[in-house]
Amino acid sequence: MCGLVAAQLSHAWIDEARLNRALRALSHRGPDGASSWFSPDHRTLLGHVRLSIIGINNGTQPIGNERDDLKIVVNGEFYGYRAIRDELRAKGYLFSTDSDSEIALHLFDEMGTSFAARLRGEFALVIADRRSGELIGVRDRFGIKPLFYAVMNGDVIFASEIKALLGMGVPARWNDVEVIRDFALVRTNGTMFANIFQVPPGCMAIAKNGKVRIERYWDIHYPEASVLANESRSADEVIAGFRAVLDDAVAERLIADVEVACYLSGGLDSSAVLGLAQARLDRPIRAFTIGFEGAWDETAIAERTAAFNGSTFIPVPVTSQDLADSLVDAVWFSERTLFNGNSIAKFLLSRAVRDAGIKVVFTGEGSDEMLAGYPMERRDNVLFGGQYSTDDERRAAIDALIALNPLTKGVLLGDVQTPGTDFIRKAIGFCPSWISTFSASFEATLSLMRPDFAGEEMRAVPYRAFVSEFDVVGKILGRNAINISLYLQQKAQLANFTLTALADRMEMAHSIEGRVPFLDHHVAAYAAGIPTDYKINGLTEKYVLREATRDVLTDELYHRQKHPFMAPPVAMANRVHADPLREMCEEIIRSPQFTDQPFFDQNKVYAWLDALPGADADTQLRTSGMMFRMATFSVLQQRFGVAA
Repeated sequence: MCGLVAAQLSHAWIDEARLNRALRALSHRGPDGASSWFSPDHRTLLGHVRLSIIGINNGTQPIGNERDDLKIVVNGEFYGYRAIRDELRAKGYLFSTDSDSEIALHLFDEMGTSFAARLRGEFALVIADRRSGELIGVRDRFGIKPLFYAVMNGDVIFASEIKALLGMGVPARWNDVEVIRDFALVRTNGTMFANIFQVPPGCMAIAKNGKVRIERYWDIHYPEASVLANESRSADEVIAGFRAVLDDAVAERLIADVEVACYLSGGLDSSAVLGLAQARLDRPIRAFTIGFEGAWDETAIAERTAAFNGSTFIPVPVTSQDLADSLVDAVWFSERTLFNGNSIAKFLLSRAVRDAGIKVVFTGEGSDEMLAGYPMERRDNVLFGGQYSTDDERRAAIDALIALNPLTKGVLLGDVQTPGTDFIRKAIGFCPSWISTFSASFEATLSLMRPDFAGEEMRAVPYRAFVSEFDVVGKILGRNAINISLYLQQKAQLANFTLTALADRMEMAHSIEGRVPFLDHHVAAYAAGIPTDYKINGLTEKYVLREATRDVLTDELYHRQKHPFMAPPVAMANRVHADPLREMCEEIIRSPQFTDQPFFDQNKVYAWLDALPGADADTQLRTSGMMFRMATFSVLQQRFGVAA
């Protein structure tokens, strides 16, 4: 994986020194080298920092074609690249490197913008087309790799991270509406920074003459419920088909010129990936596991999984003090607010992997969003799936679901009907549980904000904006509730939280490339096309995955319920024993720097903090995330120098 910067300028105002400053801001993404290219008039430029994974000795970018009228910079990996390279060579294209990145350059030359459909993997890239005068940014189908852009004064600038855009001269200011949407957890392609946008997953951003147009090349397709109801495949056929596509995705991601390791939790997803990968290798895979304190610790389960598969188990203990010590750095690299110490823990885990001399790891992200792994989808299945015919049956099933999730019921299984979410209900017929659950936290957060942000109208702003961004008729209506929930979750939570605060940014902070088999688009497309009872069977989530990978799972994991990857929440009630992470969050909120942010009312926040120690356990669990987000928002403002 790498980092990139690109620009198309109305006049030549960015010099090499400014570009190098932006590239230094991305040096963690590419510690193995930096290089750049300027057009003769200095109005188009590309910059790249490199993490060498494939074509280690000759993969320097930008890469140009033989006519020198196309240039490319790439962040990511393309799977199946060798077959495409052979195909292009047969057509006369010349390759100057052994890097997988070069196939994208020649595919574009051959196919134009339709080339993106041929790419498979985790990637973001920018092509300078000197023939058309266009600068073309392309992002992978799920947004595994980041790609941002800014448009200002007739200039268009792309970068892998926001900090590099700021280094190129884009001013740091808040976008008030997007900040509010972020606190509601329904932000999509905007960012919290004014005038800075994301290239949407599955899209390309084509810049010319100071303007950008967005073209979609791929979107996941969920069949209508009536189509799924007529499924003719047997259970064995569905399960075997899923095993085949997942196994292939794992096999493709084992290709590298360096050692590939694995992140391993006590959950089904990473364990399945480890098992499938280990079965293909004749050496033990090193499996790295975070070890928390208390009930949130999964190291014992992970160690048994590693032993079962013949892998080498490497625990990485993480204390509350460790989390506190790295909070500020985690915010800097994530470029967003955080709601739990799990992001910081992933930051520390990636550091341990780097220190072990490893560059590439398998990860299990994306499975929950493809296969309905969270308790919220199971709640939707109970309420809207049609399997429970009476209120008593639904109530009993919900009670059973809550009993299966004792640690997280306070944050993942809320039962709320907030007024702002009425826009969701009116548009699609119901409000997915993940939105309604998080809306309770949003309502509570609004109550702590200053009057100009806490008004009645602001309660609806995030949800109205969210609904307006979708083709409701073409992509949502007529689908069953589970698939609707998954589709919306992928657009908001997957790209903007899971793949940011728990994946790419925390991995690349330490120059680690994460490979995500569950987000191979062949796996995702297969999962979208199976009936939902292969995703949720009764109250058991990810049924098809359990059955498809049964041979590489321990009995313990096969029968285990979903346990979300979370660090122990900050302990507000326990004032007897010190909690360094809680103390740090509270210290930030009560510090003078918190006065610089324009959103929260200090007096309201202080009164809220003072009342927390007397609250019940579930309330404290829910409000722990609020406290964490306020603290990290303040850190974000300070570290990025955002004008208040």
